[in-house]
Amino acid sequence: MKKLRKIIFPVAGLGSRFLPATKATPKEMLPIVDKPLIQYAVEEAIEAGFKDLIFITGKSKRAITDHFDSTLERFSNVDDKKAKLMDEMNQIVPEDVSCIYIRQGEPLGLGHAILQAKPVVGDEPFAVSLADDLIDGQPGVLAQLVEQYNEQQKSVIAVQNVDKSESKKYGMIDSNNFDSDLVKLSNIIEKPDPEFAPSNLGVVGRYVFSNTLMSFLEKTSFGAGNEIQLTDGIKLMLKQEEVYAYTFKGKRYDCGSKLGYLMANIDYGIKNSEFGKDLKEYIKDIK
Repeated sequence: MKKLRKIIFPVAGLGSRFLPATKATPKEMLPIVDKPLIQYAVEEAIEAGFKDLIFITGKSKRAITDHFDSTLERFSNVDDKKAKLMDEMNQIVPEDVSCIYIRQGEPLGLGHAILQAKPVVGDEPFAVSLADDLIDGQPGVLAQLVEQYNEQQKSVIAVQNVDKSESKKYGMIDSNNFDSDLVKLSNIIEKPDPEFAPSNLGVVGRYVFSNTLMSFLEKTSFGAGNEIQLTDGIKLMLKQEEVYAYTFKGKRYDCGSKLGYLMANIDYGIKNSEFGKDLKEYIKDIK
């Protein structure tokens, strides 16, 4: 059994929903309180035991590469508190973890982005994490998925309960049995109208795949939006092997939307040990 070591972060998207903030700043670098979204995703991956972090980037995403480099220089006039913070920022990624950057020529869909990592992934299983899905869980969602993958030895995707009226925002799954948190997929439909949603379980941005997904993505035609859709690759996969869906434990924030992003900043701000209490009092006083 090959151990899960590699994880793909597709970060080449344009972030158009956050313009003008993302005109020169990658959406994955937008901060939740004082930490960018991509760092939360990377820390979750490291917690789950991943050692090779594969970033699928675009031409405007250099800030992500810079963020994970050890680039903060300490000067003699920096006080101890700031020096400690700088040292921490230069150690975001442990020495035994590698960052690998691959340029996607143009954003042609999530499936296309994942395919760019094929030469690095080789014949190993791998995970995929979408940084704009910020999930607060203990342990992290990736650790939960890795546990399920190790037990089942089958691909596992993260899902959550959503209102069917919101189905057009999600890939919605179907199963022959919904009796537990882990169910076997029978179908997956990309962003269906509510009346065609097969369940109330929608896919969120965490996946663990057997290596065979790459071959199915290579056979996937350009679909919605003239892009190679991950959902279409999973549908092909289902014809030949089992795929599971796991209802994770944790709270997810859709930081690809402005409202979800603001909610995450409020909740994480309230939990902050330095100023959370004052922020909560301030919010109570808002008229």
